[in-house]
Amino acid sequence: MLGQAPPPIAVRISFPASVHRAPITGRVFLVVTKTNSPDPRIQVLAPETAPPYFGKDVYALRPGEVAVIGARVDGYAVANLASLPAGDYYVEGFVSVYVRYHRADGHTIWAPPQWGPQVFSVEPGNLYSAVRRVHLDPKRGISLDLSMDHVVTNVDLISLLGGQGYASDTPWIKHIRILSPTLTRWWGRPIYLGATILLPKGYATHPNSHYPVVYNQGHYYQPVPWEFTTDKSTETPAAVAEGKRSGLGTGYEFYEAWNSAHFPRFLMVTWQHPCPFFDDSYAVNSANCGPFGDAIMNELVPYIETHYRVLREPYARFTEGGSTGGWESLALLLQHPTFFGNAWVFDPDPIDFHTFQQIDLYHDPNAFALASPGGWHSFVRPFSRTPAGQVLGTEQEVSRYELVMGSHGRSEYQLDGWWAIFDPAGPDGYPLPMWNMRTGTIDRSVVNYAVAHGYDLAAYAREHWSTIGPDLVGKLHFVVGDMDSYYLNLAVYKMQGFLESATDPAPHATFTFGRPMKGHGWHPMTWAQLLEQMAQEARREAPAGQNIAQWNY
Repeated sequence: MLGQAPPPIAVRISFPASVHRAPITGRVFLVVTKTNSPDPRIQVLAPETAPPYFGKDVYALRPGEVAVIGARVDGYAVANLASLPAGDYYVEGFVSVYVRYHRADGHTIWAPPQWGPQVFSVEPGNLYSAVRRVHLDPKRGISLDLSMDHVVTNVDLISLLGGQGYASDTPWIKHIRILSPTLTRWWGRPIYLGATILLPKGYATHPNSHYPVVYNQGHYYQPVPWEFTTDKSTETPAAVAEGKRSGLGTGYEFYEAWNSAHFPRFLMVTWQHPCPFFDDSYAVNSANCGPFGDAIMNELVPYIETHYRVLREPYARFTEGGSTGGWESLALLLQHPTFFGNAWVFDPDPIDFHTFQQIDLYHDPNAFALASPGGWHSFVRPFSRTPAGQVLGTEQEVSRYELVMGSHGRSEYQLDGWWAIFDPAGPDGYPLPMWNMRTGTIDRSVVNYAVAHGYDLAAYAREHWSTIGPDLVGKLHFVVGDMDSYYLNLAVYKMQGFLESATDPAPHATFTFGRPMKGHGWHPMTWAQLLEQMAQEARREAPAGQNIAQWNY
């Protein structure tokens, strides 16, 4: 009938006191899928494949109180529940539980707990409902009740991550976690730093030996250095094929080399330093995550180097990592050129803001679209691609995905992760984004802040080369595929242009580009071969008289 109101749409989500007695401030989600395998809440973890899901903030939601996902609540894949095609679906409700931080910068904010993978659907302590099979037809109205009466546990997290890094210590692998006084003061509640340490063969039987160390940069949920494993059952055909595709080999193959006679003896250390906004602090100080760089260098590294027999000399300290870890490896060496020796920088997150993926943050007005020279046409900017060039997602889609996943920079995904590190805090204490996440309009003042604070690493290197350059000669090694999945090779080309033209001193940096059609994570060497290269550098730079025999017993 003309003028008749649309039928009501309401999915009512609550939780009982039996699973959580206190009120919850956080974000409630509804996910709607065509399949229940894997669990629907796991299906939302990648924007390229995420099914429809919807999210809204809740404040002091009490047990038994209802949060309503209605027709106007933002969604991803579809704009809202009213736009969902009629059909049979599996549905699940869940909530990301936030905690309150009274920060030393004067801001009080709500954000996820710090010590975890920063992946809300598997974060221990979050709640979720049973999965239900229902028929939904927005044109006829939707009325549904879901009770989040399940709690995510550490067992769930271990299962998702394959158990890597969360088992007990072994003769090879040691785990540490320390309270950071620096970060605890800044955040106003306990903040931790951690590391997973891989010991060399014969460590226990050679108590007088000290070893070079590789500080491997990765994510919270990838703590075991270089996927090391003594479990031969992991050597599946799929694992072997992936090892060949990436060039790295498998974790078990690395163990076989590590345990062999006369293989270089190193300590391998993977840091864990999640920020409440992301699973990694990028190992630097920042306005939103606080003084993580100071805490790592002044608390975590000294703890490791006094509790384990690290050769505490610059030439014997290496940084290495890929993607997020690649950016960190470069930043650590640029900021601490006399502390670390060499850096192997694999497919780093954008290290030159002239090519922030495919965006020129210095000049482009919009992150979502590139206007043609005449202004008559607009071209969509991609976010990710296959090695063959097929676009998998756009900047606009990923921005929308993160908006639905979390307000105020709390999506715990990639763009918000960058904003938490690179950008200033806003008046409300939450990160200011580099671009409007709905329109794509770039905020030049935020970009200028990020550059002025050294997060454009190529600009930092150019500005400080006369000071840091003499300590970096021959120490920078870049590796990236020519078809990196996130267009990260473009910024490496920019860095190459600078380093190959720099003088006084000449950097003698190395660049290895995978061609043709090598994507994100490509390596030209196995893990064992990479460590052999590092050992050669350590031997070459070791001072005269240094006993290097202890590295190869």
